[in-house]
Amino acid sequence: MKAVIERYNCLKEEHEQLLNPPSELKFWRREAAVLRQQLQSLQENHRQLMGEQLYGLNVKDLQNLENQLEMSLRGVRLKKEQMLTDEIKELTQKGSLIHKENLELCKKINLIRQENMELYGKVYGTRDANEAGGNAFVQYGLNNGEVSQLPINLRLSQPNQKL
Repeated sequence: MKAVIERYNCLKEEHEQLLNPPSELKFWRREAAVLRQQLQSLQENHRQLMGEQLYGLNVKDLQNLENQLEMSLRGVRLKKEQMLTDEIKELTQKGSLIHKENLELCKKINLIRQENMELYGKVYGTRDANEAGGNAFVQYGLNNGEVSQLPINLRLSQPNQKL
């Protein structure tokens, strides 16, 4: 309660001083001096955190500074680890999507290959599509581990019409 009353009195005095121009000038000078002191303190703290101007510190102060730096470093490492974990998770998801897309494309290739073989069979009659016209297919290994046959230089032509 005493702190609240003191704060009230202090604010009341500052308000009264703001109404009086010479007092207002004193208030702003005092405020500027406090801000300069805070700036100086922050700059000194920053230099110490950067490892500069440590000559005035005792062992306890150095130990406190070391602890503060270790805590900050721990926070930086945790943030870095979290970011890397998130990135790994995102890349894993993208890899999974790409793998699924790859499987779908392999299925489409197999369907198209089957359709090509059927068309080849229709064009050249009942002969085996692999034997007709020599070595028309070459085997390739796909990413899914299956061995597939892809056509090379496959040409469709009109069947000879008898007049």
